[in-house]
Amino acid sequence: MKTILCYGDSLTWGFDAENQDRHAYEDRWPSVLQEALGTDARIVVDGLNGRTTAYDDHLASSDRNGARILPTTLMTHAPLDLVIIMLGTNDMKPFICGRAIGAKQGMQRLIDIVRGTAYPMGEEAPDILIVSPPQLSETANPDYAAMFADAIPQSKMLATFYSDLADEEGCGFFDAATVATTTPFDGIHLDAENTRALGRGIEPIVRVMLGL
Repeated sequence: MKTILCYGDSLTWGFDAENQDRHAYEDRWPSVLQEALGTDARIVVDGLNGRTTAYDDHLASSDRNGARILPTTLMTHAPLDLVIIMLGTNDMKPFICGRAIGAKQGMQRLIDIVRGTAYPMGEEAPDILIVSPPQLSETANPDYAAMFADAIPQSKMLATFYSDLADEEGCGFFDAATVATTTPFDGIHLDAENTRALGRGIEPIVRVMLGL
């Protein structure tokens, strides 16, 4: 059985913008992926609301810097066959980074961490699948509109930056925007239908990468 780590932010955690709650377990995209893969793989989920690729954000009680937490997560769940990373949305906040190129550089750091970790028992580094998050969209929510001011054009650049990075680094790549659209409730998150669609959309490339 293969082991897959899904490493991400609130989109992986399953935040429900309409109800300000968490999506039902079966509606979250890692759960949909697990159901589709069945006994061929075991999914480990590490999603944290507000997580960035590699930037500090001290507005929460938990550490949101993805680069700082990733080494511990990798060692906790080793051995791993595949790491799926979907981060970059929170990097779009102007007070965090505000630029897609910064998210690309943060993703590069995460790739380096996955490949540079000294895994127990001489295990090889897992394969990496980079998922470009869904593009941000317009919202009437004043807080989210202000929090991600001018971020929509930058978010539309992420897929190209991440795709190029994946080619350069020999990683897999999937553009979530090809199957999922963010909800107008906040312009950031996914409703139940779209997060399920993301899980279904990722399944084929995961099967190819793991030879399932």
